[in-house]
Amino acid sequence: MTINCNGTLIDISLPKVMGIVNVTPNSFYDGGKHTEINAIIRLVDKMLSDGADIIDIGAYSSKPSAEFVPEFEETNRLKVVIKELINTFPNIVLSVDTFRASVAKSAVEQGVAMVNDISAGWLDEQMMLTVAELKVPYIMMHMRGTPQTMQTLTQYDDVVKEMLFYFSERIQKARSYGISDLIIDPGFGFAKTVEQNYEVLSKLELFKQLDLPILTGVSRKSMIYKVLEITAQEALNGTSVIHTIALQKGANILRVHDVKEAVECVKLFSQLQ
Repeated sequence: MTINCNGTLIDISLPKVMGIVNVTPNSFYDGGKHTEINAIIRLVDKMLSDGADIIDIGAYSSKPSAEFVPEFEETNRLKVVIKELINTFPNIVLSVDTFRASVAKSAVEQGVAMVNDISAGWLDEQMMLTVAELKVPYIMMHMRGTPQTMQTLTQYDDVVKEMLFYFSERIQKARSYGISDLIIDPGFGFAKTVEQNYEVLSKLELFKQLDLPILTGVSRKSMIYKVLEITAQEALNGTSVIHTIALQKGANILRVHDVKEAVECVKLFSQLQ
């Protein structure tokens, strides 16, 4: 299992860790902490030192009921950050977290190596065509609706079966455009109840039948802190537990706020193997 990032092949048969950098004022856990460029550079420096393989930058919060952000604002938020990070860390592997084709195109033209789309192309019909033209890896997440409506769309007859059908259709469409490097993300917390999130986690190995790398994003989410009756700020230990379960069930990439602890999960899991 390899993905081609700016000409470098990354082997994900050994799980990788993706650090989350939200340059937004309103993300659910770290909103507003990293809007100043020096703070972002310090955060990324620590993540890379702690062992992050990929840094995922987002400028549009996808938390439930998130505010709408205009395309130009999302693009402008990212431009300065991408430029400074590439100048400061020339070997960095960057991913852009966006569902908009124009934002993805701008980011990749600046040096970003992959596109992480929460909508798998549903929210912008130009996204898959754009990714194919850019020739970068594409992360496709499962979601219904938009960040503003997704929590009203949690009715499923069989959540895992319907997700597998969703991914089969999205993969076929992506392949028809010529996208070669695909990664799937079950979308924990997106259009799913707490109970449905755990059903997906318990059956995560079923997604291996799609024969694609699996990215899991559970870091400090409500599926952890609601069950434990704590806050997102207190949910690091619970996050590490869920990361370990995800690795055992076949996750290839962990998307995380806390890189050091996730890297430790991967190391211990690898030792077990």
